[in-house]
Amino acid sequence: MAEGIKLAIVGATGAVGQEMLKILEERKFPVGKLICLADPREAGTRLKFKGEEHIVAGATEKAFKEADIALLAVGSDVSKMMARDIVAQNCVVIDNSYAFRMEPEVPLVVPEVNADDINWHRGIIANPNCSTIIMVVAVNPLHKAATIKRIVVSTYQAVSGAGKAGLDELDQHVQAALSGTEPILDVFQHPIAFNVIPHIDVFEDNAYTREEMKMVWETRKIMHAPELRIAATAVRIPVYRSHSEAINIETEKTLSPEEARQILAAAPGVVVQDDPGLNIYPMPLLSSYLDEVFVGRIRRDLSSDNGLVIWVAADQIRKGAATNAIQIAEIVAARNLY
Repeated sequence: MAEGIKLAIVGATGAVGQEMLKILEERKFPVGKLICLADPREAGTRLKFKGEEHIVAGATEKAFKEADIALLAVGSDVSKMMARDIVAQNCVVIDNSYAFRMEPEVPLVVPEVNADDINWHRGIIANPNCSTIIMVVAVNPLHKAATIKRIVVSTYQAVSGAGKAGLDELDQHVQAALSGTEPILDVFQHPIAFNVIPHIDVFEDNAYTREEMKMVWETRKIMHAPELRIAATAVRIPVYRSHSEAINIETEKTLSPEEARQILAAAPGVVVQDDPGLNIYPMPLLSSYLDEVFVGRIRRDLSSDNGLVIWVAADQIRKGAATNAIQIAEIVAARNLY
């Protein structure tokens, strides 16, 4: 792997940006120079990396002249405004937002699935939606073995998917429910404490939410399967961290649950936890703060001749965002694609 990468993190003070700093250190990414950037109002904030303090600066054109790779952990509007100007400074952008995911000239990458798409980047590489990342890591090995024709997925998404404000709102709503006071609705459409809300992001004209359609559009692009039939239902649940998904797949070739377990046990980034008799299956509590996608409850779909049902859990801040972006950066560095 190349050494001494000059790395910028835009949004370094946010939840994903701070997670990136931890993961860069854990994975021993070859940082030669670290540039921490954020909103100018947060300039002067001090962040620690490898025991040293780094002072956050405002994101300016000059900052990117000194960087090889920039990790963008900001919203789509900011990414759209900045990304191409950053590329013009000969700096590769790995963007965590939705801004460029569906642009044909921008690779949309989950390294366990389509790492070679990084090779044809033109300066911007997109990091997929967290729920999409988690699903494709789990289903792509089965797709390679038996060709998936149809996916029906229901997600159970933690409040931290809505950032720190989502975590704070769950706390406030729990306190309100226990004290009999009125919850303040800011992040979520309804009280989230002791409730589930089948509504994440805005509704599209087809009655699916954008979060649900992201799973359709992005999965097809990542898996190079433009005709793959997918129906998604995305649900917010009162869990702090780590998303779960119930996934039904229909394949062209028959796969037994035993064959699926063997395939998944050998798949990169997957851990099989599947012994219901001993109450062993993936859960948000046990997958939090880890990078693997945990798969269990592997069983036949009784409604389909060539169907399987699986249950998946993974940390959406790590593998669903920060870790996936850093894995992309590792490949960019290793292949000298910057």
